[in-house]
Amino acid sequence: MKVGVLYSRVRMEEKLLIKELESRGVDYDLIDVRKFFFNLNDRENWHQYDVILERCVSHSRALASLQILGAWGIPCVNNSHVATICGDKLNTNMALLAHDVPTPIAHIAFTEESAVDAIEALGYPAVLKPAVGSWGRLMAKVNDREAAEAILEHKATLGSYHHSIFYIQEYIDKPGEDIRSFVIDGETICAITRQSQHWITNTARGGQSANCPVTPEIDRLSQMAAEAVGGGMVAVDLMETPDGRLLVNEVNYTMEFRNSIEPTGVNIPARMIDYVLAVGEGKSVGQQHINGTPMMYGAPA
Repeated sequence: MKVGVLYSRVRMEEKLLIKELESRGVDYDLIDVRKFFFNLNDRENWHQYDVILERCVSHSRALASLQILGAWGIPCVNNSHVATICGDKLNTNMALLAHDVPTPIAHIAFTEESAVDAIEALGYPAVLKPAVGSWGRLMAKVNDREAAEAILEHKATLGSYHHSIFYIQEYIDKPGEDIRSFVIDGETICAITRQSQHWITNTARGGQSANCPVTPEIDRLSQMAAEAVGGGMVAVDLMETPDGRLLVNEVNYTMEFRNSIEPTGVNIPARMIDYVLAVGEGKSVGQQHINGTPMMYGAPA
């Protein structure tokens, strides 16, 4: 068994995963995506790996690498299908809706004028998000029309791909916290609450984590969401509405877990490596039957 670990920065998560591989005596290589290139006419060197564990910070680099490796028949965790769906909020939303997973209402607009109309159709406050992004960055809670027009003008002026499509979501007045669950190979292994006085509760933005018992409803929705995006190992973000319903907000395919091990008491990196090795040994097919076959909106492209 030999594992290739694709990465672009060694964070605490990568250190914990490497420690787990070493404790088991697993042969592995660290592969820095910033320092190598793919020769598309020479795939043989990559077949030394039984499985690739993807841990890149950059979505675009991760997706391109997974598409190449998947096309070469090398099992990847997660694979290019999961990365394609989870890496773009529109893809995620469409996949969740196709699988009847409850989500916040979302609108897509392409101009400043239609975006204002979309926001007002939802009602204030509303949330503006980039279609591609993480860690709660570049998100805005829009409280009135003047704020909407100002923020939309800034996004349009920035002019990058991230701001060429306006992703607008209803604001959920959650009770000072949301839930992140961890699903590996169809099993919800644990969950945390992320608590903050700010409306953005990401731990990367200062949210505090605490153990969250995995209720039957959290388990059901987490498994539904994971299946909708293609399985593998993912983190599912859920929000509770004022009337007590749970909605799936996002699904993350290169999940961060450093702040979730202690409160849950679950050895998350060990469970992740269990799955990676099972995929490498061909004992867990799971998502791998579509490895290398990009899919959009829950159906083959």
